Amino acid sequence: MNYQQTLEYLYSQLPMYQRIGAAAYKKDLSRTLELDKYFGHPHKRFKSIHIAGTNGKGSVAHSLASILQEAGYRVGLYTSPHYLDFRERIRINGQMVSQDYVVSFVGENKPYFERVKPSFFEMTVAMAFKYFADEQVDIAVVEVGMGGRLDSTNIITPLVSVITNIGYDHMQFLGNTLADIAREKAGIIKPYVPVVIGSMPAGVQNVFLEVAAQKDAPIYLAANNYSVENAYMTSNGKLAFSVYHRGEIYYKDLKFGLVGQYQKMNIPVILQTIDVLRQSPYFEVDDRALSQGLEKVVDNTGIMGRWQIISHMPLIVCDAGHNQDGIRQVVNQINFQSFDSLYFIFGAVNDKDLSSILRLLPRDAKYYFVRSSVDRSLPAQKLREQALVYGLQGKAYDSVSEAIDQALQKAKDNDMIFIGGSTFVVADALKYFNEKGF
Repeated sequence: MNYQQTLEYLYSQLPMYQRIGAAAYKKDLSRTLELDKYFGHPHKRFKSIHIAGTNGKGSVAHSLASILQEAGYRVGLYTSPHYLDFRERIRINGQMVSQDYVVSFVGENKPYFERVKPSFFEMTVAMAFKYFADEQVDIAVVEVGMGGRLDSTNIITPLVSVITNIGYDHMQFLGNTLADIAREKAGIIKPYVPVVIGSMPAGVQNVFLEVAAQKDAPIYLAANNYSVENAYMTSNGKLAFSVYHRGEIYYKDLKFGLVGQYQKMNIPVILQTIDVLRQSPYFEVDDRALSQGLEKVVDNTGIMGRWQIISHMPLIVCDAGHNQDGIRQVVNQINFQSFDSLYFIFGAVNDKDLSSILRLLPRDAKYYFVRSSVDRSLPAQKLREQALVYGLQGKAYDSVSEAIDQALQKAKDNDMIFIGGSTFVVADALKYFNEKGF
């Protein structure tokens, strides 16, 4: 098989949450453990950081990888989902796994996969861990796919576990209360392994304190130690801010390559995690590596879909925020912008509770309701009908590209086009802009 045929095999033959939702969800780690044994327990051959959370885990993962790369280490990075190329999920020092490795991994083990029938995610995790072991990375930053306790990545014993925040998402799998969701994500906490916790409501925070105590895991509440103030945009398009450590100025004018104002919530988590790593005997991270890693995170890791600015005239932004908390932060950021008219290209998957999201969206925007190219996408006309209940006016489009074409025809230089609501909407948009040479 060539690379394209290999991808077609992956997507068509194996259950994949991204495409089909609940049918791809496994309720235990038995198959993951079987794959791990088959490949010789590759996860035991590299050190790791494990990151869970409802929102922010991707930004934190990429940032930590960038910082460690700037510190001179060979850093694996496993994230999901991808936008333009499957290989975005598996990187070393920002470079995607080669097509040849993907092809040989699948081709050589295809008879085994067809017998065991792992899910797409289970097999991708196995590929990532074997690749990191084969390439002898110093450390791998591993992002949880969903939840934590039953996630395929949860066979590692990391140097530090990180849980960015808790919000409502994937409730059909993780539970209907924040405490239930927190307990699933707390499943990545390992005995005696330090855990860093982001900003949480008190009731949710107590879940992590309880689990950490049961497992004798040192726990660090990042927001108790770090705070971010005075955020502003620099002339070269970076987010800059002052960082305080327990009330005292710690970093002045620290720059971050991810420019969404909501990143202020991720910075304390990143800094606290670096503090924990500095306590280990394995890694040295000086302030230069930290500041350069944050500033160069996009160039170093190729992160996409986080308040990604495509154009300035008109202002075109893609953001993959897709749950209640994520959309709230997106709307806050939109309110921070200056524009004449707002064109809002919006799509969603068919298993979301849209009522909690639609009520947050600005009513004075011109809406383009879309269906993305994945099977789970909600039909645009159904989305339009639900949005009307909340006073959101617009037309339905069968594709993201058609909606972008229409919005570009209407938008003036001083207007804003926002594209989001789903990772898959953003993926379709980025493919469009890539092909159009933006």
